Amino acid sequence: MLSRLKILTFVAAISAVFVSAPGFAAGFPTKPVRLILPYNPGGIIDYIGRIVAKHMGDALGETVVAENRPGAGGIVGTDYVARSVPDGYTLVLMDPAIVINPILQEHMPYDLFKQLDVISVVSSSPEVCIVAPQLGVKTFQELIAYGKANPGKLNFASAGVGTTPHLAGELFKERTGIDATHVPYKGIGASFTDMMSNKVQFAFSSIAGALPFTSSGKLLALATTGEKRSPVYPDKPTVQEAGVKDFTVDLWLTVFAAKGIPADVRAKLNEAINKALKDPELAKAFAKVGAEPHGTTPEGGAAFVKAEFDKWKHVIDTAHIKLN
Repeated sequence: MLSRLKILTFVAAISAVFVSAPGFAAGFPTKPVRLILPYNPGGIIDYIGRIVAKHMGDALGETVVAENRPGAGGIVGTDYVARSVPDGYTLVLMDPAIVINPILQEHMPYDLFKQLDVISVVSSSPEVCIVAPQLGVKTFQELIAYGKANPGKLNFASAGVGTTPHLAGELFKERTGIDATHVPYKGIGASFTDMMSNKVQFAFSSIAGALPFTSSGKLLALATTGEKRSPVYPDKPTVQEAGVKDFTVDLWLTVFAAKGIPADVRAKLNEAINKALKDPELAKAFAKVGAEPHGTTPEGGAAFVKAEFDKWKHVIDTAHIKLN
């Protein structure tokens, strides 16, 4: 009888805890949150990630620590988060490589859709199409006309096989029917010297990488790849405005967590990110690298990531892109 009474008392006590508790997020966070940046310091993820960490920490009332864990094109750091405890204390900020890697890589250590949850998209940044001045084209329409009149004579540079600049070039070929040869480099910046001497004729580059060269006139900017014009190049049309339908390339950045974090913790993290993204100081800092704040709900972010996966899978499959 005594044992049964103890069991009933214990069950009642546990039930009272769960009934009275307003949710996991009520006390979250009680310690610093880690934001993994899966690339080396100095790039756009490092720059944006540290800004997001600061402002997100202010919104949460707890420190958010930005931590670099580079390796394998973002795979090492992302895998670390995918295998972490799903409690909301370990996050990762990742770019489009998170959807491209599973398409190109034969073996992945994690499953994007089974092991990671989207917290929010945080930024949007189009690429810019740049050309060698010696090519003699001054508009995006003129580039298309040149490519169609001179099949096989255009070379386009990229930051390597499977990178966003490469896939943007392949999407350009598919949408226009132009025959152009891909020339991969170790980073898009490494191609600029060859482009300035017309060894390669055009490329799709991050705005941050291209701006010093287009500002000095060493390279020409023709169009940007977003849904709307970039404030960095307000006088340049989008590729779609220039006549190429269904062409958008976005160097978006998104925060992910391990699959299975409590729904209210996920919601609290999302709320903190979106509050941070409304800060004018953050927007000004983003603008320095051609990025704009772009928050979403977790559900909206997940739908966006899946749509990006489907888009790039089509491009990769159509162009028969393989890693060497």
